Amino acid sequence: MEERQFKIFSGTNSRYFAEKVCNSLGCPLGNMIIETFADGEFAVSYEESIRGRDVFLIQSTFPNSDNLMELLLMVDAAKRASARSIIAVIPYFGWARQDRKDKPRVSIGAKLIADMLMTAGISRLITMDLHADQIQGFFDVPVDHLYASGVFAEYIKQLQLENLVMATPDVGGTKRASTYSKHLGCPMVICYKLRKKANEISDMQVIGDVKGMDVVLVDDIVDTAGTITKAADLLKEAGANSVRAIASHAVMSDPASTRVDQSSLTEIIFSDSIPYSKKSEKVKVLSVADMFADAIMRVCNNESISSLYVI
Repeated sequence: MEERQFKIFSGTNSRYFAEKVCNSLGCPLGNMIIETFADGEFAVSYEESIRGRDVFLIQSTFPNSDNLMELLLMVDAAKRASARSIIAVIPYFGWARQDRKDKPRVSIGAKLIADMLMTAGISRLITMDLHADQIQGFFDVPVDHLYASGVFAEYIKQLQLENLVMATPDVGGTKRASTYSKHLGCPMVICYKLRKKANEISDMQVIGDVKGMDVVLVDDIVDTAGTITKAADLLKEAGANSVRAIASHAVMSDPASTRVDQSSLTEIIFSDSIPYSKKSEKVKVLSVADMFADAIMRVCNNESISSLYVI
């Protein structure tokens, strides 16, 4: 049997996800050592030859910044080890909320991260549900932008909710909720919010009728869960029969899990792009590893990935 021409490696905190991807592909996870020094500095070394190989580096760049730094060192080491191509597989692309100058004298963090990855030496990026689609344009290499909607849409169908309505917790997510609404053939409502500052909401109102309806809120990131839980409580007060939420990335900074537990949400469903370690009976995690494995195989075989876009 001809030896595979690609290798998959993982950073420390995304190993759980990389192992799922490798199980789906039926290949071993590459052997790599990340050595940590006493002062917190770390070094990366590949313990097998990757010369002339297509190297896939799986690492979400969620906080803290060590995850990003690990990925940058992995890319640099692969370049210096003569890999044929270096594909960064970033299920959750951190710093994506800093995608524009929304006030004077601020950084555009997403562009900076893109520049760092390209300078390090990536040949391609595979990611999922970017906070803003235009971030793809920050890269001068090909970007395969996957969506968790295929996994989530199937789950929603299995619930067999008779009076389904999709909802967005803010105006910025209208397009996302509208896509689900059209695919599932159900109406949509909007929660309009006003912010005092980041992670703090001053006011929220529901635009649309939800009385007697089973509502599914859709978002890309849940950080402190302030917006999603406030929206759920508001929808319930407006007469909704039940309120669920789906979100691609479980950032879930404290006190997010407590807020979810104390909210009107029946359940909240995440992908496994970020490890969710806290315990909440209302949190359900669906895996997108098979989708990433399929995308990796298609990239290796120079095949189209557009059929992966269910909605």
